[in-house]
Amino acid sequence: MPELPEIGGRRIDLGVEGELPPGAEPKVHDARADLPDQELDRSLRPPTLADFVNQTQVTDQLAVFIEAARGRGEPLDHVLLAGPPGLGKTSLANIVAAEMGVGLVQTAGPALERKGDVAAFLTSLEPGSVFFIDEIHRLGRAVEETLYPAMEDGELPVVLGQGAGAQTVTLPLPPFTLIGATTRSGLLTTPLRDRFGVSHRLEYYSPKDLGRIVLRSAEILGVEIDDAGAEAIAERSRGTPRVANRLLKRVRDFAEVKGSGAVDAGVAGAALEMLEVDQAGLDRSDRALLELIATKFGGGPVGLSTISVAIGEEPDTIEDVLEPYLLQQGMLKRTPRGRVLTPTAFGHLGLPVPRGGEHLF
Repeated sequence: MPELPEIGGRRIDLGVEGELPPGAEPKVHDARADLPDQELDRSLRPPTLADFVNQTQVTDQLAVFIEAARGRGEPLDHVLLAGPPGLGKTSLANIVAAEMGVGLVQTAGPALERKGDVAAFLTSLEPGSVFFIDEIHRLGRAVEETLYPAMEDGELPVVLGQGAGAQTVTLPLPPFTLIGATTRSGLLTTPLRDRFGVSHRLEYYSPKDLGRIVLRSAEILGVEIDDAGAEAIAERSRGTPRVANRLLKRVRDFAEVKGSGAVDAGVAGAALEMLEVDQAGLDRSDRALLELIATKFGGGPVGLSTISVAIGEEPDTIEDVLEPYLLQQGMLKRTPRGRVLTPTAFGHLGLPVPRGGEHLF
């Protein structure tokens, strides 16, 4: 039998499909080796489940599961986190690892192009580690199938040789917890979804909860802000903590240059107007989408590909970033024939509902 390359302390063949070149090392992300600005962003994330705002049903359940797993001395069962971008899926993965007292290894679905990529990660995990895959719905079918025995049996089947002489060797893996995050849970295959023992969906945040997040982030960033200023930012943050923190930093810049550095409702409002974020939290891209459907297509229906070309955004960006909030706000509908605006959207744009268009709603 030919000598096998060594990865993660084991000699292993990663298959016959050229998954990794000879001598290649697995690309393992160390969450503690980030750049200073990334460390600042990381500091805005809640460090514990108790600090995590809004998603109490999720955090309460996770707290029970984590305590039970630690009591048995076992890894937490595999966890699937679904929901729109920016609601805290990555933060929860970091919190789970911290509260379990184990390391976290992070990657993203598009980065796992071949079976060998997954094998390199799995064989380098320390016992009990959390393996976090963001955008897990974007895994290829062959890569996904490599995860099945790893998640279910803690084993990694490896093919040695080619053709009729090929042999399959099964390598034991250290116990680990896979946390998958997805913005489009409907694209997950049933076999993959069923292998997660814990499944949660994160929902949009209320302005009140976002206000608490803005105040906490402002304290960390050293920004002087009052309750009214935090509320003004929270109301335009699309129900999303990531957006709230981004807007806070831009409002801080405005306050330092155009004001005294302190943020109140007036300063926040002026800054957000400059950023073209309106009272409903819609920015230029959101309004461009709504205005396109309203003025060019009479309120719809209009297909996703047509919208993509017309406003110069990728279809995935429209579906994953723009549409979820517009749907949640009741301004847009998805129909079998395409996207349709609602009367709420026309009212927000200050436009009349097209004559004869009432039947669309």
